Amino acid sequence: MIRYALTCSRGHEFEAWFSSSRDFDVQRRAALVECPVCGDADVSKQLMSPAIGSGGRDGGEAAATGAKRHSARERSASPLHDPTARMMRQFARELHAAVREQADYVGPRFPEEARKRHAEGKTGGRPIWGEASPEEARKLREEGLDITPLPPLPDDKN
Repeated sequence: MIRYALTCSRGHEFEAWFSSSRDFDVQRRAALVECPVCGDADVSKQLMSPAIGSGGRDGGEAAATGAKRHSARERSASPLHDPTARMMRQFARELHAAVREQADYVGPRFPEEARKRHAEGKTGGRPIWGEASPEEARKLREEGLDITPLPPLPDDKN
C-alpha cells in the first residue's frame, strides 16, 4: 500500500492509501478520488519525502512516522469517508446552489426585508435569502414568518 498526501484545487490537504501508483492514477482519472472536506475531484499529489524506518514487519513505516495503521473498515467508518456524510455534504451544496439561483440575496437586511414582505402580504413572487442571527431567526418564527435556515456549506466551517 502507498500513502499519498493529497490536496484538492481548493487547498484542502488530506491523505489516502492506494494499492499502487497506477491505482491512484486510474482512480483519479475516473474522478473516484475526492476531497473528504468539499468533495472536489480535482485532486493532486503533494510533494512527499519517503518514510524510512528501521525495518520490521511493516517496513518500519509506522515506527518512523508514528502513524497508526488503519484497516479499510476503520477508514470507511470515519465521518469524512462515510457515504451518508458525503451525500449530506453534496445535498448542502446543491441546496445552496438552488437558493442562489431562485432567490434574491438581501444579506444582513434579511430580518427587516422578511418582516416588510410579511407585513405587505408579499408571500408570493421571488423569495429572499440572507443572514440572521439565531436570536433574530427565532423572533421571526415567533412572529409567524415561515423561514428556514440553510445548513452551512462544508467549506464554511472548516
